[in-house]
Amino acid sequence: MSNIVDPLVGQIAARVRTERDRRRWTLAQLAEASGVSRAMINRIERGESSPTAVILGKLSAAFQLSVSSLLALAEGTEGAEGADEAAGDSARDAASPSGGVRRQADAAEWTDPATGYRRRQVTGPRFPAEVAEIRLPPGARVPYPAAAFAFLRQVVWVLDGHLTFHEGDTVHELDAGDTIELGDPSPRVFANTSGAECRYAVILARGEQP
Repeated sequence: MSNIVDPLVGQIAARVRTERDRRRWTLAQLAEASGVSRAMINRIERGESSPTAVILGKLSAAFQLSVSSLLALAEGTEGAEGADEAAGDSARDAASPSGGVRRQADAAEWTDPATGYRRRQVTGPRFPAEVAEIRLPPGARVPYPAAAFAFLRQVVWVLDGHLTFHEGDTVHELDAGDTIELGDPSPRVFANTSGAECRYAVILARGEQP
């Protein structure tokens, strides 16, 4: 896809820049930590390029955030940690005044420009776990580095279709209704080798930092 139409592009740009500034990292330092080139990071921060799911995974790993957290922060539905905590509380209160019903129409959906993978945040910012709904098109393959899961406990629940899930060197074939609870961090790949869309949920809970 050559034309950037995702409304989250500008918000992701601002969030990546904010997370880098919070750590007082240069572009070169973030590039070294993430494995993403300086030129690409610069284009993302300027809103000139929409990051792919793979790049978001690498940037999230460098920031020690989950992809869900990075996207939620970009959407303005969750406050940042540390230096942004006080401002984040205000943002959370404004974004979720009732703390209850969240309408599907109000939830921003992020689309990977490389694969068409679509991700929607299900839970609100005050819920103690992160739940996201993913729609993976036929033939799509999305890898994430082990570092993206360093502080997380994760469950994958297939809702519709078939998911080929790589956990390190182990491959799991999952059908609708199947779940997998993941252990220690390892490189992970979400792949749809079927001819129909796969829809699954990812449930994340932050564990103890090593």
